[in-house]
Amino acid sequence: MDYISTRGADGPIGFEDALLNGLARDGGLYLPTSWPQITIDEMRAMRDMPYHEVAGLIMSRFTDGDIDQAEMTAMASQTYASFTHKDVAPVSALDDNLFLLELYSGPTIAFKDYAMQFLSRAFDRALKNRNKKAVILGATSGDTGSAALEAFRGRESVDVFILFPEGRVSPVQQKQMTSVIDEGAFAVAVKGDFDDCQALVKASFNDTDFRDMVGLSAVNSINWARLMPQIVYYFTSAVACGAPDRQVAFSVPTGNFGNVFAGWVAMQMGLPVCHFMVASNRNDILTRFFATGAMTRAGVTPSYSPSMDIQVSSNFERLLFELSGRDGQAVADMMQAFQTSGRYDVPQSWLDAARQQFSGFCLDDDGTLAQIKACYQQFEKIIDPHSAVGLAGAYELRKSQMVSAEIPIISLACAHPAKFPDAVEQAIGIRPALPEHLLDLMERPEQMQVAANQLADIQQMVMRNRRA
Repeated sequence: MDYISTRGADGPIGFEDALLNGLARDGGLYLPTSWPQITIDEMRAMRDMPYHEVAGLIMSRFTDGDIDQAEMTAMASQTYASFTHKDVAPVSALDDNLFLLELYSGPTIAFKDYAMQFLSRAFDRALKNRNKKAVILGATSGDTGSAALEAFRGRESVDVFILFPEGRVSPVQQKQMTSVIDEGAFAVAVKGDFDDCQALVKASFNDTDFRDMVGLSAVNSINWARLMPQIVYYFTSAVACGAPDRQVAFSVPTGNFGNVFAGWVAMQMGLPVCHFMVASNRNDILTRFFATGAMTRAGVTPSYSPSMDIQVSSNFERLLFELSGRDGQAVADMMQAFQTSGRYDVPQSWLDAARQQFSGFCLDDDGTLAQIKACYQQFEKIIDPHSAVGLAGAYELRKSQMVSAEIPIISLACAHPAKFPDAVEQAIGIRPALPEHLLDLMERPEQMQVAANQLADIQQMVMRNRRA
């Protein structure tokens, strides 16, 4: 399996190179040269397979030539051994053909653990093979950072620097990052918003001298290997709801488009998905795109679902590449237009194709609290604000009649409600407790760096603190 860039000037390269490069050297994002297929019989067999075996089957299709299925299955077994639910990614029924995919049984109680725990092992393997070390520079709107620092802590081959927007993540999210006190682990508060943090990361990668000097790599979803493990839970949840012998639909709370794109990849691999609802909060750049065909950047407004407080959806570039017929130059031109003007428009034919598979939906803060309350009153289920946005999107998808009543809708619950206790308490009057392994979180000692929203400051901090 080889990988190419969405901007057409990098690749083909193998999986291990794509993993360690993170961002393509032409500024694009890597994608496989073709979509491997999972047969109907293989999907039916998943009903009796443990999660790590499904992960080994699916992910090894993307690592052919680097990691075979037996080794991948062993890696997946180690990856998910510490998850607290026996099903790893359990599905619970809420209503007739409405299901919740609960993605918070990992160590930092958010869906980012599914990829990050695998990614740390994949990096270890690749770097040891090459006798190299790496610096990981990432941006987070909340959950990626804690998952990355937890997964990579104590690993001698990697230093991790995670940029997060100062004052714009929940206290629990911040504490999960700043309480990781280990050599080579750095939580960095940046005076700006998430898009500023993401821009600093991309600018560092585009500075090839700096990139090569420090051995820079990425764990954000710009790294293809971050999306790969997320494909797995689309298969396992769909099979639990009757696939491949019936169609399913998904409602996905997302800001950066990475999680829902992983679902789209599952569909390309053969999973019978009839539609995706792209559910956003008040920062509704994706909703506006599916309504108009124009991607237009606006200011980021803080919300009760801070992990989606984003106005630059980096992973959307991967879908653009597919909509364009894999025309790297067309994508590069659009990305340049977006960088200079904050806007690009797609041809009507691209928009029509996208609307066949995706719908956009947004929910404001009042609606988010109302959905948390309604879910608790109706089902005695406590959900976090991001999951509430997804669930409201599922109801909207059913109401739109784009998905018939006979088709299961699976709504992704991406974080434990205790990560956002203030919003949950405001909605239902109950303050959700952290799981047992995190009960002392808010009392743990912490360390944190603070940086200006300046590329030179970030690069100097990396140079000053990385281990030789």
